[in-house]
Amino acid sequence: MLAYIFGVALFALGICVSVALHEAGHMITAKAFGMKVRRYFVGFGPTVFSFRRGETEYGLKWIPLGGFCDIAGMTALDEVTPDEAPRAMWRQKTWKRTVVMAAGSVTHFILGFVVLYLMAITMGLPNLDRSPAPVIGAVSQCVRDAATIQENNNPVCQPGDRAPALEAGMLPGDQIMSINGTPTPTWDDMLKTIGAAGGPTPIEVKRGDQTLVLNVDVPKVVRPKADGSAGTELRGAIGAAKQQEDAVLHYGPIAAIGGAASFTGDMFVQTWQRIVEFPQRIPAVVESIFGAERDPETPMSVVGASRIGGEAVEHGLWEIFLLLLASLNFFVGVFNLLPLLPMDGGHIAVVWYERVRDFFRKLRGKAAGGPVDYTKLSAVTMVLVFLGGAVVLLTVTADIVNPIRIMSN
Repeated sequence: MLAYIFGVALFALGICVSVALHEAGHMITAKAFGMKVRRYFVGFGPTVFSFRRGETEYGLKWIPLGGFCDIAGMTALDEVTPDEAPRAMWRQKTWKRTVVMAAGSVTHFILGFVVLYLMAITMGLPNLDRSPAPVIGAVSQCVRDAATIQENNNPVCQPGDRAPALEAGMLPGDQIMSINGTPTPTWDDMLKTIGAAGGPTPIEVKRGDQTLVLNVDVPKVVRPKADGSAGTELRGAIGAAKQQEDAVLHYGPIAAIGGAASFTGDMFVQTWQRIVEFPQRIPAVVESIFGAERDPETPMSVVGASRIGGEAVEHGLWEIFLLLLASLNFFVGVFNLLPLLPMDGGHIAVVWYERVRDFFRKLRGKAAGGPVDYTKLSAVTMVLVFLGGAVVLLTVTADIVNPIRIMSN
């Protein structure tokens, strides 16, 4: 139990650090471009302590759920003092404002990459590219009837037993390309096609740079039903096992850069897919609150993520803890760039709307338009804030009453 509590606290701390660095990304880039940063605080609520260095006040709040970076003149509606006006953010060049707004998400991406890099050089990264191709790992000395999976995987060969793949000259490392003219791009395709075959059957294999056709006499043997139901059935079999690839890839310090970068790309794809599927998974979250089984693919809150982090630490599954932390950073980074207010992506969209608008005004011989009036967008912003709050409430509730677990009770 102590390990679980430690894991929850550690994961929550990781989230707080991520958010604090997100705001630090805004602050550092704003200062680099000469904008005035009034305040940089970690957390919300009453102030624990603060100090001033230069023109910026730094501090810590009691509620460590986020933070903020107060940049003078983020929009034209913000009040600024006369000395701040020339340095107001909304007066800066489009590209500078874009960099400052995107810096928070970029910080999340960097954090996610660093976590993956450290995993790559220590515990390794999961092999997401494990090939489904039918590559032979071992050729059996016999093919026998088997009523169970255990018997099938551990045959006790007897004199006179058939060994079709061995007799035909099949070797470990051969990739089965087709069976009797039917392409077999995956191992499952190969099993299905072999299961339906019988008697002399031409099997095309790729061996190194060569393509060979082996004539395999496929016998029908007793096997557990392929659909997983009880009972047995007669299926074709040749006596060959799949090549097992490493589930975890280990890297040296240099190779880990490429490995972590590749894994980062895969996680970006998965993150985008999760965001696209987000709305359609909300009903399942609601159902889980009222007793339905919780789908592990449904969205979760930071509460649920912290609980899984605690469970991972409790069972010594640090790779899950770190992957979850990295994936959360990628998700927050991508989600924050969506062109919706009040997220950074919404502010970036407004900035570029102004730029494009002024470009076309210039083509028509007109002066540049003024800054976008954010009050006209307040209704849309409030709707999005309300929807976001509702989703947070739903996911937090589900994560309390029916949490996703990595270990069954």
